[in-house]
Amino acid sequence: MNTDAKVEVQNRLRRISGQVNGIQKMIDEDRYCVDILTQVAAVRSALDAVGIALLTSHIETCVTGADAGTQHECARKMTQEELVQEVRSTLGRFLK
Repeated sequence: MNTDAKVEVQNRLRRISGQVNGIQKMIDEDRYCVDILTQVAAVRSALDAVGIALLTSHIETCVTGADAGTQHECARKMTQEELVQEVRSTLGRFLK
């Protein structure tokens, strides 16, 4: 993951953490259930955006970077078939 993308994901995660803390406070304050559920939906959406950013980075650095010599340092060597299978299984988990 390049530095700009990493900073963006870190910032998003900090905002999500604040949103989760806000939900906890709403529950402590016995706020209206629909308002809490609206915030839960916002957190889920924000987490999906983080997941998309991470998946995009993975494809750019670990999958396509495997042939270009720009592969992420933590990525293990895989054949093209193994890379495709990894993307399939990752998408399967992400889209559940």
